[in-house]
Amino acid sequence: MSFHTLTHYYLHCFSCRCFMTSLEGRGRLRRHGRSRVHRIKRGWVWNQFFVLEEYMGSEPQYVGKLHTDMDHGDNAVKYTLSGEGAGSIFTIDQITGDIHALVGLDREEKSYYTLKAQAIDINTGLPLEPESEFIIKVQDINDNEPRFPDGPYSSSVPEMSPTGTYVTQVTATDADDPTYGNSARIVYSILHGQPYFSVDPKTGVIRTALANMDREVKEQYQVLLQAKDMGGQLGGLASTTTINITLSDVNDNPPRFSLHQLVQQWVGFGPMIWMLAVTQTVDYAIVPGDEGNMFDIISDDQSQEGVVVLKKTLDYETKKSYTFKVEASNAQLDSRFLHLGPFKDSATVKVSVLDVEEPPVFTTTSYSMDVYEDTPPGTIIGSVTAHDLDASSSAVRYSLEWHTESDSCFDIDTVEGTISTNEYLDRETAVQHNITVVATKVNNPLLFNKVSVTVNILDVNEFPPQLAVPSDTFVCENSKVWTVLWTKTFLLSARDSSFKTPKELRNRNFTVRDFGSKFHGEIKGRRWLQTVLYYYFIIFYNRTYQMTM
Repeated sequence: MSFHTLTHYYLHCFSCRCFMTSLEGRGRLRRHGRSRVHRIKRGWVWNQFFVLEEYMGSEPQYVGKLHTDMDHGDNAVKYTLSGEGAGSIFTIDQITGDIHALVGLDREEKSYYTLKAQAIDINTGLPLEPESEFIIKVQDINDNEPRFPDGPYSSSVPEMSPTGTYVTQVTATDADDPTYGNSARIVYSILHGQPYFSVDPKTGVIRTALANMDREVKEQYQVLLQAKDMGGQLGGLASTTTINITLSDVNDNPPRFSLHQLVQQWVGFGPMIWMLAVTQTVDYAIVPGDEGNMFDIISDDQSQEGVVVLKKTLDYETKKSYTFKVEASNAQLDSRFLHLGPFKDSATVKVSVLDVEEPPVFTTTSYSMDVYEDTPPGTIIGSVTAHDLDASSSAVRYSLEWHTESDSCFDIDTVEGTISTNEYLDRETAVQHNITVVATKVNNPLLFNKVSVTVNILDVNEFPPQLAVPSDTFVCENSKVWTVLWTKTFLLSARDSSFKTPKELRNRNFTVRDFGSKFHGEIKGRRWLQTVLYYYFIIFYNRTYQMTM
């Protein structure tokens, strides 16, 4: 007899006894006018019925049978069914009380149904028993395989770990009923990934199974894990997932430069950087030396590569190449691997400086030139010189950069760099001129340099002395010697540095005194005169004099 047939047999036998018999001392009941003894207590007590899920038969699935001991088989009792699924999922034969399931049921969708049963007298329509509630439970079958909801998985474990080191744990779920049979009892096993890793068949914990796995030999591992229900027995359902395991690095090896002789790292004019790759987390240093003073080395936080940095600008014309050593050492040593030392490596770096075209360079940062005013146009007043220091040594051409109209007063020879006047210059108009000279490379006009040239205009004695305020001066007769009878002050501007009385105008009756740095002269009478004094002063450059009478 099959399991399903046996189950239905017991369910049918149980349902036939589901109503309690009348208690001892109960009397007979009279139906349809016949005398009957009144019972002290009657009731029907329902336990749950069972129905198999996913039923695939051609006929409705038999569930169980309702019966009351007041049913004497004379078709006078009618059975009714109400509650969840009554009439649509479950049906009842009103005369026999047989219950059938009309459709296939899924326990994972709904595991039980609550219904109510009633026994009714057909003739009177009155209930013979109080309404009773019972449950139809959907019996599970193994129709769901285990699933890995979070797969595939990734994890890591340090290299050189001992056997049994924890890696990760994975968990599969099964939608079948865990309280019934073995449908949801899962067993784990490794299909691919041995002998490196193992799994606990009950918990899904993955551990290392091989000691001293070396990251430098093999870094990535892929484990194929299976979960099977029914306790792993034959006929159980199974599924698989992938676990990608990476060996993380530990300091068990000295650092190694990818190239021990690093050459032809071309660097142009100006600061640049480049990388030196190693295989460990390390500290970097430049071995002290004259040629290494131009550089520095730091560690990149993400890639752990050594970054060589220029500390100063390189100049091809000064030095065309540099050679120095760099050293890498483990930042943190693991005491387990000290016997494998020394934990350092070195490499030689040769830097060849690439020539980059530069603008011409003037022989000095600025120029100063002097020229007298009123110098004829075309007179050369000086020259500037610029050189191309590049290996190509291009010729240089000169030009003036005009900023104001006064810059047109000068001209420059484009080849020789000589500066000349272009017109007459007047010191009284401008004492100084500032011009800009541009030097440009012939083979690359985009490269040029500028220099400032200051032109000082020197003064020429081109103006005669002049009294600032011409004046007629009078003196009274009979005045005492050296007595000032009347005083008047004159401010006189002159271009001469000294003054004296002209010879033809010298008079013993008057004196002229030069006060030097006080820039004034004084005239005093020597005797009584009744005449008009008219005297000339000869005054030189940039002096002011005061005359008192």
